[in-house]
Amino acid sequence: MNVPRPKAAAPDPHDFLAVDTDLSDTERDIRDTVRAFATRELLPNVADWFEAGTLPDPRGLAKAFGDLGVLGMHLEGYGCGGSSAVSYGLACRELEAVDSGLRSFVSVQGSLAMAAIHKYGSEEQKNTWLPKMAAGEAIGCFGLTEPDSGSDPGAMRTRARKDGTDWVLNGTKMWITNGSVADAAVVWAATDDGIRGFLVPTDAPGFSTNVIDKKLSLRASITSELVLEDVRLPAEALLPGAKGLGAPLSCLNEARYGIVWGAAGAAQACYESALEYALSREQFGRPIGGFQLTQRKLADMVVDVNHARMAALRLGRLKDEGNCHHNHVSFGKFANVAAAQRVAATARGMHGANGITLEYPVMRHMVNLETVATYEGTEEIHALSIGQSVTGISAFR
Repeated sequence: MNVPRPKAAAPDPHDFLAVDTDLSDTERDIRDTVRAFATRELLPNVADWFEAGTLPDPRGLAKAFGDLGVLGMHLEGYGCGGSSAVSYGLACRELEAVDSGLRSFVSVQGSLAMAAIHKYGSEEQKNTWLPKMAAGEAIGCFGLTEPDSGSDPGAMRTRARKDGTDWVLNGTKMWITNGSVADAAVVWAATDDGIRGFLVPTDAPGFSTNVIDKKLSLRASITSELVLEDVRLPAEALLPGAKGLGAPLSCLNEARYGIVWGAAGAAQACYESALEYALSREQFGRPIGGFQLTQRKLADMVVDVNHARMAALRLGRLKDEGNCHHNHVSFGKFANVAAAQRVAATARGMHGANGITLEYPVMRHMVNLETVATYEGTEEIHALSIGQSVTGISAFR
């Protein structure tokens, strides 16, 4: 006997393909906790921070993120949460739904600075820094990119030379999130033995920073130049497990994974703002959401948002299984950032003149995504990573 199936419910406009129904109870709780914090503590202030071009209280923000438990939440031990990759991704999604700069704060702290120490540091380095960084009591930064070395970090000019048992570092790092407020910098330098990583206290003599001003993107974030002039470090400053360019690149892959989720959050925020606006804004005697052209734009946005959410969740499941290759992450960043850019641009247009104001989030997300598209691997670099993966032929050199 054929038993009639219950009629399917209409799709939820905010989760059209019911992606989040595949979350566990723990994952859903983390999503809701971070979303509530972001809505209560960050969203009311972020437009003012963006307009001011800074974060007025980065140490207070670090402590709040530490209390929330999102700093290094996917790392094991040393005061870290040991959460799943999906849970960490959900936190990134909810934070970037507010602003890319806020997600970057968490990513740089947890997936770059802390992850480098956790993976490559000595036990002394881990015990000294990780508990404080997880609690938001210390801020870290990650110094890889240089003024003339972005997509090709192997061409870095920063050098570290041995002087007895000490190391002496000279060079400049550029576009460093949290650089001027950090307590410790993970700095990568060329040595006679290849590229090595160093844990540099920012109060070390010869270490200085310059804040990068006049940014038109990622304004609710502190971006700095690091300058190292004969910075002398003891032998214990070397990250003993970090040898070769693969070490910093593996850290970047952790941060890129967070971007996959974060971009989905930015896209979701722009789509939801556009949907609300389309239902409330009236022209020619009816809501603009009732016009065919507007509905087509919303349909395109729904597809992009849900594709991005599905890709992020799939990569998270692969990562938790131990099966997420760095080319998978390139796929996610390549696809999700492009999708978010399309959604943000369409949403900005749908808001008309209102779309260029900070009363709505769409223009802020749109310009932030210009940075997201280029940092931690440009669109072109990730396209070549995917191309190499499917052809077996490297086009980088």
